[in-house]
Amino acid sequence: MTISILIADDHAIVRKGLTQLIKDEFPNANIAGVGDSESLMSKITEEHWDIVICDLSMPGRSGLDALRQIKQIYPSMPVLIMSMHGEDQYALRVLKAGASGYLGKDSIHEDIIKAIRTVLLGKRFITPGVAEKLAQMLEGDLNQMPHERLSDREFDVFKLLAGGKAVSDIADQLSLSVTTVSTYRARILEKMNLKSNADLTRYALDNNLI
Repeated sequence: MTISILIADDHAIVRKGLTQLIKDEFPNANIAGVGDSESLMSKITEEHWDIVICDLSMPGRSGLDALRQIKQIYPSMPVLIMSMHGEDQYALRVLKAGASGYLGKDSIHEDIIKAIRTVLLGKRFITPGVAEKLAQMLEGDLNQMPHERLSDREFDVFKLLAGGKAVSDIADQLSLSVTTVSTYRARILEKMNLKSNADLTRYALDNNLI
């Protein structure tokens, strides 16, 4: 089976390892790799790809931002998002944004081939853990965590604030104005019923979000 797969990850060793895993199963696959979101978007518009495998955290634009842009240009292109973060943090967000699956890097060696086969059939790759979260969401789970009330962009800003980043640094990283980031910060504190950056950091640590 000849398929074209584009892998986006800022670590060359990850790209090489995934390429080898995929080649073992699909020897004729055409596989290319890029190290950042800008290169990813350029490569996508230059050639045809059957599947894109993209890391959530990359230099510049996040994988989530890249996913949104890809789905705007190519709505039917399957995109698998991989991350070192647990499913509880991002899986539902990336699926809502149009991803075909979410792969935790701790289990990607077991899941990557199954995920590729699944999306080639036009389906989404859903792990049992994500399926449970989706079921809870459909049932209107009342035990929603405060951070789950945040929008995708608010969650990005929350994580950076909790990690100790200054508002000006966040503005530069996300290509936003300082005023916009400050507005996001105020909205985040209000939604989560917290009062300071220190509270955000404590909450993130308590819930294994950073």
